[in-house]
Formats: sequence, structure tokens, C-alpha cells
Amino acid sequence: MQSLKDRTYAIEEAFLSPFACKSRDEHVRERKESPCEMRTEFQRDRDRIIYCKAFRRLKNKTQVFFSPEGDHYVTRLTHTLDVAQIARSISRALSLNEDLTEAIALGHDLGHTPFGHSGERILNKLNPQGFMHNVQSVRVVEVLEKDGNGLNLTREVRDGILNHKKSGNPATLEGKCVSIADRIAYINHDLDDAVRAGILKYSDVPKEIRNVLGNSSRERINTAISSVYRHSAGKNCVEMEEEVERASEALRSFMFERVYLSENSKKEEEKAERMLTAMYGYFINSPENLPLTFKNLIEKYGKERAVSDYLSSMTDRYAVYTFNNIFIPSGWTFIDEK
Repeated sequence: MQSLKDRTYAIEEAFLSPFACKSRDEHVRERKESPCEMRTEFQRDRDRIIYCKAFRRLKNKTQVFFSPEGDHYVTRLTHTLDVAQIARSISRALSLNEDLTEAIALGHDLGHTPFGHSGERILNKLNPQGFMHNVQSVRVVEVLEKDGNGLNLTREVRDGILNHKKSGNPATLEGKCVSIADRIAYINHDLDDAVRAGILKYSDVPKEIRNVLGNSSRERINTAISSVYRHSAGKNCVEMEEEVERASEALRSFMFERVYLSENSKKEEEKAERMLTAMYGYFINSPENLPLTFKNLIEKYGKERAVSDYLSSMTDRYAVYTFNNIFIPSGWTFIDEK
């Protein structure tokens, strides 16, 4: 009887594009492991990411709006799921490896800081070695998870995570699917959140952008995915058509001007900066107060990196809790004198 994994290999050989990364090929891990009888290597990577602690913490990390009170604002976890869905849709349309695509997508933001990209900019300024969330995401899967042992993912998944930013150059088309899906996802759900928060109206988006991309999230995402398919099917690339790419970049620029770098965002970032700066200085000067897992990293990686590892691992709520615990005096309990 053919094994489940062999059946997956056969399906890939029959149906995937010649440009796809096949599961049967040899895939390098930093540490050798015995293969799984049922799952391909990329399926194993996907499962490891889903069950790791950093993935669970994404549910309480900011996407754009700090610690939002409403139930329907996007978090780093829902963003990750959006990216995975869009990336898989593109991967399926182009006959690429959906398991590899999904593993990269689910892991691409594991190293993100509390307070969204504001937190990333702040830690990059504080740490002399710098801080970038894509590099930190790789560090999470290589070093920080499992008490310093990492998840031991395949090289293709780690490469896709590292290179998911627009400036990156993923080695696989599956990695390129995640990179373009990330941009499609965030400009659309961040626009929805901005409207939900009363910062924008959909009609504020310039008409020339709406005429190309559409007037709703559903229309814009469908336009983007369809454009990638029309331009890239049967080719060794994952790209939008020029007109749709230009409109998408114009929408991204609009979001930076009106939302990401707005006066309201800057005020909130100032609060986050004061909080993270204070905690960074505290743990640099008192590294003995770091949790043991992070304290053990100091000898090999230095205090700056260990402190950045700890702060970037925090959710928004835990960062506020830790700050209060360190810097806000506890109230006294008074006993009535009789």
C-alpha cells in the first residue's frame, strides 16, 4: 500500500509547476533528523510553527492599533492567517507547493515586537546591533524556541521567513508568494481597521486607486491575486501586472501618509518608546532579572541581543504588565487602627 507521504510526492510530480519546490527533493536542516513516515518535511515545519509558543503569542501583538479594545481589529495573528490564506491562493493558482508556502507564511512574523512596527523601530534604535523583525523571526525558529534549541526548520522555510519583506529576494517562488501576499494583506486589512477606528473613510482613498483595485477588501484582494496569476502563470516569477502593482504601491503610500505615520500614530509611538526604552535600560543594567531562558543567552550573544530577544517576545499586554511591575509602585494595604 502506498504511504500517505509517497502519495503526496506523486501528486506533486503530476500536478506542480516545474518551477515549484518539490517535497521529495532533499531539504537541509541544521540538525539531521529521522524522516516522518506520514508527513513531508514542509508539512512538519508548518506543524512545528503552529505549535510553538511564539505563534501563540501573536494573538496579543499589535498589527497597527495598540492594544485595541474592539473585537474585530486585526492582530499579528489574524494578519498571519490572512497572509497564509492569500499566499496559498496564489501558490495554488500557480501550481506551486502549498505546504512550503503555508509554513513560510505562518512563520514570517514570529519575531515581531509588541506595538507593531513602532516597537521594531524603537528596538532598532536602542540596540547597537540593530533590530529587524524578519531577522528576529529567523532567530526565533533557529535559537529561541524550545529553550534555546530552536525548531530546526528546513532551509527553504527559513529563507522565506528571512526574505519576506519587499526588499528581500526569496530563493523559492513559494517564498515570493508569501512576500507579495504580506503586502496585499496588510494594506487591505489596515485600511479596514483605519475605517473602523474612524481615521479614514473608504472614499478618502484616491479614485484612481479605487478604479484599478476596487472599492472593498474583497475586490482589492481578488484583483491582486488575479493579476499575479495572469502575469506569472507558467513563468519563473510571482509578480503583479504593472498597472495593479502601481496602484498597490500608491495605496501603500497613502496608508503610510494617512495612518502609519499620522500624528495619532506618532503620539502612541512616543508612549511605546518611553516604555520600551525604560525596560531596555533596566534589563541592560540588571540582566540578572531576565527570565532564565534569556539570561542563558548572554554569554553567547551579549546583553543587548538577549534583552532585545526578551522585549521583542512580549505581547502588548505583557509589556505593559512588565513595565508596571518594574516601575509603578504597588499600593499599600492599610489596617484600620482601633
